[in-house]
Amino acid sequence: MQITVLKETEPGEARVALVPESVKKLCAMKVDVAVESGAGCSGGSE
Repeated sequence: MQITVLKETEPGEARVALVPESVKKLCAMKVDVAVESGAGCSGGSE
């Protein structure tokens, strides 16, 4: 299984679907997690 965390596109929004602790847990369960470059950095303006 693969989960991809996308960066937000709403202006000023920096939240994403997973926190680092959740990513670690998923990886420990052998789930492939990809995080889009810039995710969590001011809503896609970076």
